[in-house]
Amino acid sequence: MSSPSKLTFHGGRFMATLPMLFFIVWAISICVAGAPDEAGLILGMLMGLVLTMFLVKGKWFDFCEEIFTGMADRIGVVAIVCWLFAGMFAQVLKVGGLVEGLVWLGTVLNVSGSFFPAITFLLAAVFATAVGTGYGTTVAFCTLMYPTGIIMGAPPVLMFAAILSGAAFGDNLAPVSDTTIVSAATQETDVPGVVRSRFKYAITAALPALFLFIALGFTMAPESTTTASSGVMANIGPKGLLLLIPFGVVIFLALKGFHIITAITIGMILSILFFPIFNLSSLGTIITIDTQTAQVTGALVEGITGYVKMAVLILLIMAANHIIRVGGAMDAIKDFLFGFIKNSVRRAELVIWAFVSSLNVFITINTAAEIAAAPFVKEIGKKFKLHPYRRANFLDAITSALGYIFPWSGGVLIGFATISHLAKTMPGLAVVKPTDVWPFVFHGWLLVLVMLLAAITGKGRRFEK
Repeated sequence: MSSPSKLTFHGGRFMATLPMLFFIVWAISICVAGAPDEAGLILGMLMGLVLTMFLVKGKWFDFCEEIFTGMADRIGVVAIVCWLFAGMFAQVLKVGGLVEGLVWLGTVLNVSGSFFPAITFLLAAVFATAVGTGYGTTVAFCTLMYPTGIIMGAPPVLMFAAILSGAAFGDNLAPVSDTTIVSAATQETDVPGVVRSRFKYAITAALPALFLFIALGFTMAPESTTTASSGVMANIGPKGLLLLIPFGVVIFLALKGFHIITAITIGMILSILFFPIFNLSSLGTIITIDTQTAQVTGALVEGITGYVKMAVLILLIMAANHIIRVGGAMDAIKDFLFGFIKNSVRRAELVIWAFVSSLNVFITINTAAEIAAAPFVKEIGKKFKLHPYRRANFLDAITSALGYIFPWSGGVLIGFATISHLAKTMPGLAVVKPTDVWPFVFHGWLLVLVMLLAAITGKGRRFEK
């Protein structure tokens, strides 16, 4: 099964995982130490790559060139561009008063903060399913719904987890999601049929997740956010709710098939037009050229600067992902699992589940993990004549879920970066560490469990005609 590796290492093929293993240990360590800084995460990734270079057999030059090849992967670039556009749009809505409007609405309707995590999960799931970007959903909802929920008295860790859960739901189910498209294309089947076939798995995980967010919303104590809420509560009012119109326009355009960048751009322009028309805020809050400080400031700049470090980190993670592939570690995992299958279709599905899950531990951008796992899933599935829908569902559900769970995964890191940046403008806002949120991403965990039970019991199993 194995193909010749482009890189070889002292210690064998599994040494190709060293950059990611070092990064994972480093990321957890600095989070536990109370310093989950993005620059520190970048340093950890660089150190992992440098350490691995000393284990390379042959020319170090080849190893360095493979780093550049991995960083040039389109998947990482797409994720970064989506963050930037979503970040700018969310900041425009924020300075226009949408957070204050949502707080006002919650106060008028007497909505308890205990319900906010469940409400956020539902809204994030709908938005992510419509626009097809879980990362973009995480950015937008961490900017808007997270502070709203905290001010209303919701537990911070549940608010963050609810956003990640909703993003995972949409990433898995959205017809225009990159993971949905990749899972269908690599298994040689159609997107509409795949989406219809996976709804039962998604809803089976979503319903108990919703119940858990409601139950824990009432039992977990919120943190004090007096400082963070004082500025918002002084300016609450209904005017900011007008910005729900451009927010809805983005969802409508995405459902109509517009590219997410096009949809967000139109929503941004419409939001900015609302500023002078409805006297929401001055245009200077959108963009200002400050000649005294020689800086460009405003919402659009804030939406970009909050993700520059994360962009560098993701490119380095893509490089580490690439090293895993060209170093033969992925083939080593395949060889190990392939001998377990024998002639059992149940074992075949369990191996698919285990292989996709294990790749997501190391490859932390879910689309990249999906592309890496797809040939193996297709090979095993075809051998046992599993229906392409079935193969695509195992591939997508697990990667969509785990991409928003592990503390070092892309979805969690981008949400953490958004909240950390937001806390700089809202002093006192609780910042949830990646190592604290992972047990509460209920939809993600339940979706992985649902797929494991599907493999064990054969529920939903279909075969090719």
